Amino acid sequence: MTAQELAQPDTEPGRTRSRKVSITSVVPLGVGGLLTLAAIIEILPRTGIVRPQDLPPMSVISVELVDLAQQPWLWQTIYDTLYVWAIGLLVSVVAGVVLGLIIGSSLALRNITHSTIEFLRPIPSVALIPLVVLLFGTQYESALTLVIYASFWQVLIQTIYGAIDVDAVAMETARSYRFGLLSRVRYVLLPSALPYIMTGVRLAATVALVLTVTAQLIIGTPGIGHRIGLAENAGNVPQTYALVIITGLLGVLINLGVRYLEKSLLSWHTSFRGEVR
Repeated sequence: MTAQELAQPDTEPGRTRSRKVSITSVVPLGVGGLLTLAAIIEILPRTGIVRPQDLPPMSVISVELVDLAQQPWLWQTIYDTLYVWAIGLLVSVVAGVVLGLIIGSSLALRNITHSTIEFLRPIPSVALIPLVVLLFGTQYESALTLVIYASFWQVLIQTIYGAIDVDAVAMETARSYRFGLLSRVRYVLLPSALPYIMTGVRLAATVALVLTVTAQLIIGTPGIGHRIGLAENAGNVPQTYALVIITGLLGVLINLGVRYLEKSLLSWHTSFRGEVR
């Protein structure tokens, strides 16, 4: 995927497709997909296709989920994960939007920073684990550093292309009306780039959760990832899968929350007003 393709958000300006999809049709399909997956997980070990000690039936995992829900440590674990995720995402979004608008608004800055961005962006965050462990040990800061590094690029790249896509005529009109710098950013630059920014935030939210759990699993910082590692080392396979399912549910809730935020902030945009071409 090229940077230009990545920069095209679902809410691309100029598109006027309808987003009015009936909830009554979407929800049953989603539930049906989850039930199908649960049925497959139930059938595979019971038919001997996979060993139960490698993949327990869904009924066994469900019992473990119910037991975990009654454990106080689970909710503390979820809090630890969401704490790192939220702070890392917040820092990434603020830094990515501010720097993205500055760089994207200046051709000279884009030329100066292009090589640096293209050099740093492909570096996998997990490759930085030895470095952050040396700097921060197994504290929250280690996982937080990885989350910020991975999520920042998602927002930065999208914001840069959003700033580039601003209508030059609209910007010149604002200048002719003697809008100050802050007014031009507020009324022209930011609204034009917002669809791109929200695409970056949506991508960053998912990446942040993945890196949070990964860092906790490898480094051992408190959270769901750390608990998954403990359950695996103890040979508690049902609990391992139950914690993985909880991680997936967190991902679904985060995605729904970001989608709702995106719809609220872009309610003025044609793609969210449900206009038909």
